[in-house]
Amino acid sequence: MSKFTPDSKLDLLFSTDLIPSELKAQLHPDVHIRPLSSTDYHRGHLSVLSVLTVVNDPGESAWGARFDAMRSANGTYYSIVVIDKPTDTVVGVGSVFIERKFLRGLGSVGHIEDIAVDKNQQGKKLGLKIIQCLTEISEKELGCYKTILNCSDANIPFYEKCGYQKKENEMAKYAQERPSSPSRL
Repeated sequence: MSKFTPDSKLDLLFSTDLIPSELKAQLHPDVHIRPLSSTDYHRGHLSVLSVLTVVNDPGESAWGARFDAMRSANGTYYSIVVIDKPTDTVVGVGSVFIERKFLRGLGSVGHIEDIAVDKNQQGKKLGLKIIQCLTEISEKELGCYKTILNCSDANIPFYEKCGYQKKENEMAKYAQERPSSPSRL
């Protein structure tokens, strides 16, 4: 018997209507793609993100406060997860956030961030499905005129397979480390 929790029983970040049904149909029956849920802290959301970088666990309360803050910025944050149905755990994650512009006729740009797949699930094209889903949400559902992302040189071939092309350069300036405060959302 599966532990899988259906979408209708979850408190989700955004409507499941934005997840393309054709994409859902292409997934293996043991996995499900959906918006981030308020209970995904317990399903291993942070553990999957740790394949990208060091992830400090802020605790359930702070994680929940961040979820609520993202949801309250209506129409801005679209974080999705891939769930392993037999275990009801998160095995893939990704986000797109929407930047509203003054140019291009008050157009919008989708920024894809934090694509990660559990090490035990890599090689199953889940990353590709996450990128396809986020791109569709950005462009087809929300009308963004472009969707962009940053990646390491090593990941360029993967994103090219997803239909992205190398363009321009990324610059970054990291702030000096300071003590983190869960109350700062």
